[in-house]
Amino acid sequence: MRFGRMILTAMAAGFVALAALATPALAQPTIKIAYTDPLSGPFAQVGDANLKQMQYVIDFINAKGGAIGRKFELVPFDNKSQPSDALIALKTATDQNMPFIMQCSGSNIAAALIEAINKHNDRNPDNRIIYLNCGAVATELTNDQCSFWHFRFDLNVAQKAEVMVKALPKTTTKVYLLNQDYLFGQSVQRDVKAFLAKNRPDVQVVGDELIPLGKIQDFSPYITKIKASGAQALLTGNWGADMNLLIKAGIDSGIDLNYYTFYAHLVGGATAIGPAGEGRVFSVMSFGENIAPEIGNKEAEAFTNGFRAKHNFDFAAAVFRTIFEHVAAGINKAGSLDAAKVATAMEGHAMKDFLGYDTLMRADDHQIMTAYYVGVFKKGVKYDAEKTGLGWATAATVLSTDVVQPTSCKMRRPRT
Repeated sequence: MRFGRMILTAMAAGFVALAALATPALAQPTIKIAYTDPLSGPFAQVGDANLKQMQYVIDFINAKGGAIGRKFELVPFDNKSQPSDALIALKTATDQNMPFIMQCSGSNIAAALIEAINKHNDRNPDNRIIYLNCGAVATELTNDQCSFWHFRFDLNVAQKAEVMVKALPKTTTKVYLLNQDYLFGQSVQRDVKAFLAKNRPDVQVVGDELIPLGKIQDFSPYITKIKASGAQALLTGNWGADMNLLIKAGIDSGIDLNYYTFYAHLVGGATAIGPAGEGRVFSVMSFGENIAPEIGNKEAEAFTNGFRAKHNFDFAAAVFRTIFEHVAAGINKAGSLDAAKVATAMEGHAMKDFLGYDTLMRADDHQIMTAYYVGVFKKGVKYDAEKTGLGWATAATVLSTDVVQPTSCKMRRPRT
């Protein structure tokens, strides 16, 4: 009896030892990324599309090993396009010691996050967090408002504005500006006019308006004013419903107008444009599904086709893959999730994106330098958008070295 108990005790100890050996591999914690964007309200379509594309990218990165032997996990928070809700998400993320927070939509929200993260990280050196900006692009965020803890992975408004202005044909001499009335839209308004004055002094701005964010349901009165102005082109940074409803109103009216945009290529844009907009709509974009076949990149084409097979809208967020490849490299170089070490490792990091073009996370201001494109909505492309029979053909490719602009950032780095 005693001998039997000894055997059972020994066996139990052996099982405990085996379990202890297996536990690190089985219970290795994930690297949590808090993601806050509008998942309800007028811009929910944008946030939901971002979420699906981001998860697709994370699954791809995790299949390649993640970072430091750990997988990434996306934790979504609906901010309803409100800075206050984004700050609640940030508080939850820091309470749970998440090492990263990501946000794409709304430069007013980005500004609030940067300020709050600066304060939190100053007060909590053992629980710092890094902000991964995937699309809030007001120019000042990596200039006067730059932060060591903030990394922007999309071109800023000034860079996009320069690309847009250079894409205008010489025959276009009258333009109308219409933008959303908040930090981002005001930045677009300012920077587009600045680059028009610098690069196209022959162009006359015949109209310039700011609209309330997410409040306009009928854009036909604006189209009437644009027609009366004699404008040949509309230049707009509108996004989400404000973009799609604006273009739909213009196309439906039959106005003789070209549209130069930052976001017409995003979800819902192709449907809003329709066949009547062929050759009239241009978008300054970080990626389009026809770029890979145009340059003969089979790997990139297969990657986007993988998303197409699972979703009923186009993959437009190549920037998300760039983000996680930069972040994974920074974590691996740092050898930990310590925010200061990871941020330092990411500064100046250079790599090629999945299309084969150079990218650089500039150390001076944490602004990505990456290739950009001007797409035109037309027939005859390999991949149509949203089953419209038309898609985005590449009208221009701008390399990372050609989007470099000076910065006014005075980076304050942590002592430890």
